[in-house]
Amino acid sequence: MRFSQSFLDEIRDRVPISDVIGRRVAWDKRKTNTSRGDYWACCPFHGEKTPSFHCEDKKGRYHCFGCGVSGDHFRFLTELDGMAFPEAVQQVADMAGVPMPERDPEAERREAVRATLTDVMEMAAAFFEGQLQLAGGAKARAYLRDRGLSGQTQKKFRLGYAPDGRNVLKEHLASKGATKGQIEACGLVVFGDDIPVSYDRFRDRIMFPIEDARGRVVAFGGRALSADVPAKYLNSPETELFHKGNLLYNLRRAREAMQRDGTVVAVEGYMDVIALDQAGISNAVAPLGTALTENQLNLLWRVTQEPVLCFDGDKAGVRAAWRSLDLALAGLKPGRSVRYALLPEGKDPDDLVKAGGREAFDTVLKAAKPLADMLWSRETSGRVFDTPERRAELEKNLREATGQIADESVRRHYGQAMRERIQAHFGAPQQARGGNRGASNRYGGQRRGGRGAGALGGGRLAISESLTRSRLLTAGGDDMPLREAALVATVLTHPDLLADHFDDFTRLDLDHGGLERLRSAILDACATGRPRSRDALLEHPALASQKATVEALEKLIRRARLWTATAEAAHEDAQEGFTQALRLHRRAKSLRRELRAAEAALGSEASDFNFGRLADIRKEIDETESLEALVDGFGVSSGRPSRSF
Repeated sequence: MRFSQSFLDEIRDRVPISDVIGRRVAWDKRKTNTSRGDYWACCPFHGEKTPSFHCEDKKGRYHCFGCGVSGDHFRFLTELDGMAFPEAVQQVADMAGVPMPERDPEAERREAVRATLTDVMEMAAAFFEGQLQLAGGAKARAYLRDRGLSGQTQKKFRLGYAPDGRNVLKEHLASKGATKGQIEACGLVVFGDDIPVSYDRFRDRIMFPIEDARGRVVAFGGRALSADVPAKYLNSPETELFHKGNLLYNLRRAREAMQRDGTVVAVEGYMDVIALDQAGISNAVAPLGTALTENQLNLLWRVTQEPVLCFDGDKAGVRAAWRSLDLALAGLKPGRSVRYALLPEGKDPDDLVKAGGREAFDTVLKAAKPLADMLWSRETSGRVFDTPERRAELEKNLREATGQIADESVRRHYGQAMRERIQAHFGAPQQARGGNRGASNRYGGQRRGGRGAGALGGGRLAISESLTRSRLLTAGGDDMPLREAALVATVLTHPDLLADHFDDFTRLDLDHGGLERLRSAILDACATGRPRSRDALLEHPALASQKATVEALEKLIRRARLWTATAEAAHEDAQEGFTQALRLHRRAKSLRRELRAAEAALGSEASDFNFGRLADIRKEIDETESLEALVDGFGVSSGRPSRSF
């Protein structure tokens, strides 16, 4: 049954989402604020002991920061309880006290037809499975055996065989009570006005059932066993059940595995998905014979905030990755992106895991590139920018690409990131506005040359010695920012801090990739257990691959003498240190943005206003630096005097 958008909006608005979800979860009393309609609980979609599942009545949405699921009233009921959409609408309408709309006989007829068609597709899937085990399926079994697929894997994915006959499937389904119209509506036969007698669409092919998100067979893919057929792979046509641009192969299983593996990986074909699953990688999906579509990418984003798109490392694979960039750019939002994993040239996922097992594919995934890196690579690869015109063209292309991003804040950050890459690649332009250097500023003083604020030289702006030395704006060594290191190290050594700072930690804006991965591993570990100490946390499997980052982190913490981030600090001191570091980190992020904007403005126009703006930022940084000593005022709970390590 179909429902108008106004009806769905009305019942959603009348029923707080917490009332729907509260029937299935117990709210966490410490984090929940009922007066604000802000609720927290342990996620019902994946096992966890610390609450990372959040819903907000004002927005009518839920989101789990552990496994990434999100949605509204109806999605919660359909995905958790497996309800059909009309059932979910009925339940919310009953809670709202709103009568259901008048029944639409035509819509109900279509729904009944769909239900009947899924029965026919299930009969076809069972038929193909049975045929694989008969004498006629020997060639298909040999092919699957040569591809290294075990009997258990074949059974899990319900692989089958379509016999080499024009009417074998059609006659079987008819004998089971399926009508001619139903068989045709399922796309299982080829028919038409110019075809006197319909015939089986799939013949002498290995069959791959394609399931929808609820696990119902809605289509088939067939791999030809004969070399002299027009199409090596053949999919079902578009039907009432199947719209190939709206489905992904193996999405149901990948969504379940994502709760363990943290993301979903999109590869090119069925065999890649199945080979990866057999190697222990169950979170892979594939488009259905086409390039990834906008709807399919949105499906991925509904499951995880940062899916990985995996392409072959040859020229064709790289071009396919570059083509997908424009599709992904348009859908970017804060916290929502994609990463790109490129395989070794000449290898597909099946080849890779056969040669090197799961470890080989995991290595590729760990090296996955952010979308921004792929965009820069696309626009610069194989090109020379030795003239102003070519550099201007690069700027134009990057500006047009980032202009596709609908979200204003993400678009602004991408534009800034691309400008910084251009500046780093080609160097900042020389300034020739020396006449402005001596102009009086709006505070009544004279601007000085040399190394003071506003001095221009060497193609870059020298702000001030104190500014360039500021720990707020510099890394702590090995490109690991000191403030980010303090925040992650404090939680690593005091996991109990997450009870009060879960939101702060999950929403940290981290620049360092290694610290970002370590933060994700800590959250994964705390989502599946409750480590109470550093040692217990490091023993969790989620942190097994983070050893090098942990060692570098702890080395930096010792060198910087940030003892509140060590296990020697008492819980109260660690919490105070984390809170102060968080405050400074957020302000530092803001100051970085303001500083870059001020530099860019002054580089474009050396006006009094822009000089004054830069002076304001410098003054605020100088004031903020007075808060830099993390250990000042701490140490009583830990038995340490101030300024000791």
